[in-house]
Amino acid sequence: MQTEVKRKMTALEYEKLPEGPPQQLIDGEIIMTPSPSFYHQRIVLKLATIFENFVVTNNLGVVNASPIDVYLKEDEVYQPDIIFISNEQKKIIGRTVKGAPDLVVEILSPSNAYYDLTHKKNIYEETGVKEFWVVDPEGKTVEIYENINNTFIPFSKARISGTVNSKTLAGLKIEIDKLFTAI
Repeated sequence: MQTEVKRKMTALEYEKLPEGPPQQLIDGEIIMTPSPSFYHQRIVLKLATIFENFVVTNNLGVVNASPIDVYLKEDEVYQPDIIFISNEQKKIIGRTVKGAPDLVVEILSPSNAYYDLTHKKNIYEETGVKEFWVVDPEGKTVEIYENINNTFIPFSKARISGTVNSKTLAGLKIEIDKLFTAI
């Protein structure tokens, strides 16, 4: 009896796919997810607006919100909810992003939490993302990790209320209760 070996897709093959529903290449496999909830997207908009205002005011680089393909490895192409790319890193920006952003935000939802907190987090560490934010709408929690020697170390966290701060965007402080209001 022969065992069928499933061939993994490469980032180059992924790049040639037509535009379509939300999908990511995780460990060489296409992972499709349903559209995020209204609440999820409200949080994306609020947080991206805060980042954008801070980054533009301080001329630090570029902020973008998903969907945008971020090519990290030969078999890893993600669509983080929000990314920040510093002026020094702008060379990775083209039609897509080819390389590790300075800062990545993943807002958890039932369809993506497992990947965001395990495999994707590990790849973000390994490829040099400097700061990783995990926003949990259900738990009303924001956790921020700093990449030290390819290992994410937690450095700022708040639940329900309180303030979190960024090291990559030095001086940025966010009161999280404002993120979790539905409308």
